[in-house]
Amino acid sequence: MNYAEEIRKLAKEKGALILAHNYQPTEIQDVADITGDSLELARKAKDAKENLIVMCGVYFMAETAKILSPEKTVLCPRTDAGCSLADQLTPEAVKQAKKQNFNAPFVVYVNSTAATKAECDITCTSANAADIVRSLESSTVLFGPDSNLAEWVQRQLPEKIIIPVPRGGGCPTHCKFTAEDVIEARKKYPKATIICHPECSPEVQVECDLVGSTGYMMRNCGDKDEWVIITESGILHPLQKKYPDKIFHVTESAICPSMKFISLEDLYISLRDGTTKVEVPENISSRARKAIERMIEVSK
Repeated sequence: MNYAEEIRKLAKEKGALILAHNYQPTEIQDVADITGDSLELARKAKDAKENLIVMCGVYFMAETAKILSPEKTVLCPRTDAGCSLADQLTPEAVKQAKKQNFNAPFVVYVNSTAATKAECDITCTSANAADIVRSLESSTVLFGPDSNLAEWVQRQLPEKIIIPVPRGGGCPTHCKFTAEDVIEARKKYPKATIICHPECSPEVQVECDLVGSTGYMMRNCGDKDEWVIITESGILHPLQKKYPDKIFHVTESAICPSMKFISLEDLYISLRDGTTKVEVPENISSRARKAIERMIEVSK
């Protein structure tokens, strides 16, 4: 069976919008209607005219789509595609941190569960984290679950006190990169501009020329002829499609296993049977929605 052809046929028949994150397998990206980073996908899910959305990413992304469009059917082809970073911050930890810090506002990274988002004041993505924190009047801000992203925001906004919750939280894939990796890449590719994702450690960030989200990379990697891209290797495919005349170097072993869970067969079965529906309880959804919509409003 040609799954790609059957998926496009089913999507047309059912009026489905297929969204895929930049880290998804190349064959998933190629069959999707829209690819992007977390912020882009959140916006597309909210504004979609289609009543059926298929989110190809990890589960929290599908939850976000459902929260923003509760009247729509949202499918996640692999509901077991979790996120170890999201699991590092629980609703109870958010409550405790707010209690200990005089109810300081909590900015939660979109890489978090719906239940955790429901306890927070506003969400952010790696693309807009500094702008979100800047928008808050409070001089002290709680931020989780990614300590590396929190530290990157802190460097952008020295006038704020940013408290990471939990301390030491981070993405296992991005935490594998070291400052030595950047130094070696600079020796190997002396003409390349080096950019890393803000989920990388501060030591990696300061060694790079630029720090930015995958969306930032997609928008700005046409400016130079050669790049070293320090993030999950799935970003190579959309970059090469958009900038075929540029040279990109990635670490092929930098793979998020959960981002590679979804296969074309999974996507086909999900569309065909609709048995991978995402549901978020209203008592959680309504509160999480406020935090997400506040982010989208600030990001306009």
